Amino acid sequence: MIDRVRALLTVIEEGSVNRAAVRLRITQPALSRQMKLLESEVGGKLLERETSGVKPTGLGHTLVKVMRPVIDSYEAALAEVRRQARGSGSELRVGFLISAAQSILTPAMERLRKDHPEIRLKLHDMSPKEQIDALKSGGLDLALIGQEGAVAARDFHSLKLCSLGVCVALSNGDPLACRKKISIRELAGRDFIGVDEDQMPGRNRWITSLCRTAGFKPRFIATTDGITHVLSMVASESAVTLLPDYFKTTSHPGITFVPVSDARARWDFIVLWQRGKTTACTTALVEALKEAALKISGSPLPP
Repeated sequence: MIDRVRALLTVIEEGSVNRAAVRLRITQPALSRQMKLLESEVGGKLLERETSGVKPTGLGHTLVKVMRPVIDSYEAALAEVRRQARGSGSELRVGFLISAAQSILTPAMERLRKDHPEIRLKLHDMSPKEQIDALKSGGLDLALIGQEGAVAARDFHSLKLCSLGVCVALSNGDPLACRKKISIRELAGRDFIGVDEDQMPGRNRWITSLCRTAGFKPRFIATTDGITHVLSMVASESAVTLLPDYFKTTSHPGITFVPVSDARARWDFIVLWQRGKTTACTTALVEALKEAALKISGSPLPP
């Protein structure tokens, strides 16, 4: 229908079906058929003939008034999509975990501003689940996500930026809080705090897998909606949880972060982006993220 509406606008601008057909590079009978189909779709006459040509009826005027903004919006959106397809789009909508921003996203943005000042980022602090949903709905172009991104990797382009160590979050008064390192095996029998799987899909399974590798199954006494609440419960309940080790550089009231000594305990940092042709802007941001990730991980990932 939108093509027929655009054809109607051309007919009205030209005041003639013949001149409009020439402008549209179609035959006059074909254009006349389009106008009849459009009148059938809207349920009324849109054009009336005069000796000097054609003019819109009252219904035609109404259709033009209502549909012109729609056509303009459609054309602008289509132009933006085409720019993105050519790799010339200059804006990226990026989802991220606030806890990860300082370690990877912030330095990546500094590199991007230096090398590609034309690229604009619209940043959205979102939980992993919100990021995945926004990618699926088209609300994000790229998501900087953690281990949880693995569950959605098959639906998008994905890249493991780096593999980080793991730390234990303990209350300040915990006997293990004074240690320089802790083996996960030493947490057997301890109470764990988990996170709502709706917000961080796969996070509790990741903790469970690490504990099983160490020879025990973790006992989750509670799950809550977000890392901040998890840490508050760790402090109040004298419980524990496992986190990526970039948390060592953060602070939370009543909490001590101690690295784990298990060499196989790792947490993957993943970036996801929309399938299809990868734009130049997306490539530039992914490269900047890889460079920032290399600095915190210390070694490149295998190709």
